[in-house]
Amino acid sequence: MEQRMSRTLFRTTRFDLDHLVKNINRGDVALPDTQRPFVWPNRKVRDLLDSMFKGFPVGYLLFWATGAEVGARAIGVDAKDETVPRWLIVDGQQRLTSLYSAFTGHPVVREDYTESRIRIAFRPQDARFEVTDAAIEKDPEYLADITPLWKDYKATVRTYLKRLEAARGTIDQNMRDEIDNQFDRVRDLRAYPFEVVELDAAMNEEHVAEVFVRINSEGITLNQADFILTLMSVFREKARKQLEEFARAAKKPSIGGASAFNWYIQPQPDQLLRVAVAVAFRRAVLKHAYSILRGKDLETGEFTPERRDEQFDRLQQAQDHLVNLLHWHEFLQCLERAGFRGSKMISGQNAILYSYALWLIGRVDYQVPLDQLKDVIARWFFMAHTTGRYSGSFETRFEADVARLSAPPAGDAHGFITTLEQVINDTMTADYWSIILPNQLATSAAKSPALLAYIAALNILDADILLSSSKVRSRLDPAITLKKGIERHHLFPKSYLKTALRITDTRSVNQIANFALVDWSDNIAISDLAPANYWPEQLAAKALTGHKLAQTIYWHALPEGWERMPFDEFLAARRKRMALVVRDAMNRLADPSYEPRYIDPAGAAAPEQGVDTELRALVDTDVLPSGTTIVADDGPTQIAAQVLPDGRLYANGETYDGLIELSEVLGLKGNPWFRWSAELADARVVLGVLREAHDTDVPT
Repeated sequence: MEQRMSRTLFRTTRFDLDHLVKNINRGDVALPDTQRPFVWPNRKVRDLLDSMFKGFPVGYLLFWATGAEVGARAIGVDAKDETVPRWLIVDGQQRLTSLYSAFTGHPVVREDYTESRIRIAFRPQDARFEVTDAAIEKDPEYLADITPLWKDYKATVRTYLKRLEAARGTIDQNMRDEIDNQFDRVRDLRAYPFEVVELDAAMNEEHVAEVFVRINSEGITLNQADFILTLMSVFREKARKQLEEFARAAKKPSIGGASAFNWYIQPQPDQLLRVAVAVAFRRAVLKHAYSILRGKDLETGEFTPERRDEQFDRLQQAQDHLVNLLHWHEFLQCLERAGFRGSKMISGQNAILYSYALWLIGRVDYQVPLDQLKDVIARWFFMAHTTGRYSGSFETRFEADVARLSAPPAGDAHGFITTLEQVINDTMTADYWSIILPNQLATSAAKSPALLAYIAALNILDADILLSSSKVRSRLDPAITLKKGIERHHLFPKSYLKTALRITDTRSVNQIANFALVDWSDNIAISDLAPANYWPEQLAAKALTGHKLAQTIYWHALPEGWERMPFDEFLAARRKRMALVVRDAMNRLADPSYEPRYIDPAGAAAPEQGVDTELRALVDTDVLPSGTTIVADDGPTQIAAQVLPDGRLYANGETYDGLIELSEVLGLKGNPWFRWSAELADARVVLGVLREAHDTDVPT
């Protein structure tokens, strides 16, 4: 039987570039600064214009009809009577963005969320397009920016000819006519025809994505986050920009004020969107969230604008909590509490994102007291990161986790905590500590979650570096960049394994259980000696005996007599001991008396007393030697001061009693301990970090 062809879900039409630009200006076409950042290098824009100038085809544009009527207005609390686009750009975003910018002078949003104009130059003598640079700006042969040709053609050509004639002398009429002809051809690019494939509004996002993948030669894949962010661009553009601004702020430290910047994650807008969706709808599968935000009733399948607006309001409420810096900074302290000190200790960002979602749910919906919430979320993150809970099928796993929270009603803080603790205990059972985790430690992967959990455990237990009095947590601080700092040392050195034991397999040599954290100088001293030789020598040199030695052996999971054990037996025994250290740290997190030392958040109020005494304490203990230069950034300039032997500071010919006085005179806002850094021999170190790392006796 002959199969009847289904209804065609697209139509084709032809628009010239001028018509497309006008549609964008009217708001009928949604442009990518409301969708994705512009990622094309300017040379590709140059090549695009050159192809169009020569009459070459440059590809089709793929639009998706929104179903909105001409002149329809957006609805929602932040729309301000804006026109709803008739089309969304599915393919051709970069081309249309670049052409719109070149023709109108409108800036584009780059990948780092900075804005800049696309400036393309043109040389009429040989019809050459180039990306404008300093040399071209000075070259009278080039029109350094072609955009004015579409704004004031006659004045632009007249100015160009005047400048060229000043450089070359009199230009005859034939050359003037030829130059004018070439510029006229550039201006006529506004009539360049584009084939537009318009997908029907009845198509859903899965069909649109499939069409895009099938006909896009570059193989770029659209995901559900792309569609939701595009939908936000249409109906809640300010909400989208709110996510982008938060993402941008998280990338760069702020001077003199609180910001989203942190040492753990620089989230992208789509990652933040996942958190907001999780909080608003208890969803991780974005396909469902997209349908909800379009106003779909998941039971009847019907779409209504009223339901769509209600759901966007709900998402906005969750998003407002997400970008609240108080919530963000409180949550980040949970990661610090869990022993994680920066992005180098993070193997999977989803553990951060979904732990933050649970934090917000507990903080806002269940009103869990702050101290209790920090405790349980720190334990949850430690569990989720160590076990890889949100890798693989993470969406399904998170939805199963929040489904458990459907039992305790909103406001039931105890029920929220009990539910999460139950999951933690069900995951980290006795078998996990004795069998699963030791097996996970049987790897040489440098960013193994199991290894990172062990290092986090050393931070929680306030452990010393092996054969040192320095703390692991202080030497792993991301705010300090040391030239020669903490290193991973082979307990059974590589050369010894190779020459004495004939073990050359890299995977065996670099097993996690064969590494310990040591100071750089100790690592050099140990070199490639056999453990039976260097270990007793180091113990004697460091005077490690009694309780201190017992602590060192415990923290670093060293089996009794390890230095003389066969290598394989040593690895197996140490893995089990490492797992027990991790278990003990996890239990420590549940201890109400446990309280790690935090670095003050950016922009915290300056302490009113004790600053001078603390500074003198650092000088007296030679942690901050007299004569050290300290520096602070003040916008584009850098301010310097010198530390005096009595702890006072010398700057600009004056002597100051301490950091507060110096900062006030210079007009520096914020906590002075985190505005000033010391120029030490191996690194520039923030003073507040230096104070925290060396535990001065003066209370902070």
